[in-house]
Amino acid sequence: MNFNTFFLRSFRILLFPFALLYGLILRVRNFMYDQHWLKSTSFNLPIINVGNLSVGGTGKSPMVDYLVNMLKQQYHLGTISRGYKRRSEGYLLANDSTTAVEIGDEPMQFHLRHPDIAVAVGEERIVAVPQLLFDRPDTQLIILDDAFQHRAITPGFNILLTDYSNLYTRDFYLPTGDLRDNLSSAARAQIIIVTKCPKALGEMEKQQITEELVILLFMWKAAGKYITESLQAFLLNK
Repeated sequence: MNFNTFFLRSFRILLFPFALLYGLILRVRNFMYDQHWLKSTSFNLPIINVGNLSVGGTGKSPMVDYLVNMLKQQYHLGTISRGYKRRSEGYLLANDSTTAVEIGDEPMQFHLRHPDIAVAVGEERIVAVPQLLFDRPDTQLIILDDAFQHRAITPGFNILLTDYSNLYTRDFYLPTGDLRDNLSSAARAQIIIVTKCPKALGEMEKQQITEELVILLFMWKAAGKYITESLQAFLLNK
């Protein structure tokens, strides 16, 4: 839970009843998806989702960039992001004349760094995926950037990130804390990665964090080999 000033901390604590209500709404929503009362769609190609349980930066864009570098030599890739702070709306596929104003800064960085893949933006991922497949029918794999809460899509592989300085286990629901999803939603992830770890992180603290998260995880600096093996197993089954 990130509190930058005493005033902000005091104000957010006063909003605790609203945080409880928000948490309850999330539980009901997730329950409805779990019981299949709300529809979640699967697509006939591998979809990898990178996300987190809280608002704020946990290193999702570097993780997406890492995956693109790992996989683009083997697959025709596409990425879909929300396009934060862009001035356009709806689905948009980047092209040679696209600007950051249209698709947002981070998708623009993907487009410039990887001009050989399809980079798209769209607030509603369930709408953007079929549109991307229509525009680029040769797409073999899609990476969703920051879509862990978008349960209208059932990805084949979830990578959940959490910031070392603000582990989701130590957080609380908005607006008192930074959580935008239930802690139990972490069970949907195939991999949990703690990002922004200090270089001097000791083995004892790694073990403590592992036990706190209750689920097998690997630190950002050491995650590469496990991510590669897990993704290969997932992709071979598609």
